[in-house]
Amino acid sequence: MEEIDRLELRYEVARKAIHLSSLSIPVIYWFISREFTLLLLVPLFFGFFLIDLLKNFFPPVSGWYHKTFDSMLRQHELEGNKTYLNGATHIVMAALLLVLFFPKIIAVTAFTLVAVSDTLAAIVGKILGKHRFGQKSMEGSAAFFLSALLVVTLVPGLNPFVGLAMAITATITEAFMVRIGNFRIDDNLAIPLVSATVGILCSMLFI
Repeated sequence: MEEIDRLELRYEVARKAIHLSSLSIPVIYWFISREFTLLLLVPLFFGFFLIDLLKNFFPPVSGWYHKTFDSMLRQHELEGNKTYLNGATHIVMAALLLVLFFPKIIAVTAFTLVAVSDTLAAIVGKILGKHRFGQKSMEGSAAFFLSALLVVTLVPGLNPFVGLAMAITATITEAFMVRIGNFRIDDNLAIPLVSATVGILCSMLFI
């Protein structure tokens, strides 16, 4: 069943501005060690995760959360499904998993793709999206792919073949929902993890 796009443009932009701010994570990680990055990300993730839990079970937190963020939440984040985490928790979880399980250059590239390209795809799709497929648009996907190409070109030391494979994979993953059974995996988690997995496989097999 398709999800209704309920966000007005200004709230989409506000949501994606917060999303784009997560670009600070790969920028900082580029200059510091894996161990120190984990010292920052682990408590950050558990902080977001705790708020996600409390908003479902503790009325004062729930009231504050919905009063503050409802205008920027997507339909599935408002449906009261207590097993569903919000986008911010997913993005920090993605950063944590990338740092834990992938080489730095792959992790930085994959996270930058979701921070930058997913942001541009959403805004371009909202403003210019005329040719729809499912919940996405050709214009949004084109914006994602072109910006992804720019991202992988700018990451220092990234093999061009690996970068191209990651850009293509991330674009496809953003365009089509990733599901396990009836459970929809959030884009903020699926895009970086799928593209990073393809990136490391290409590095192992062809480089």
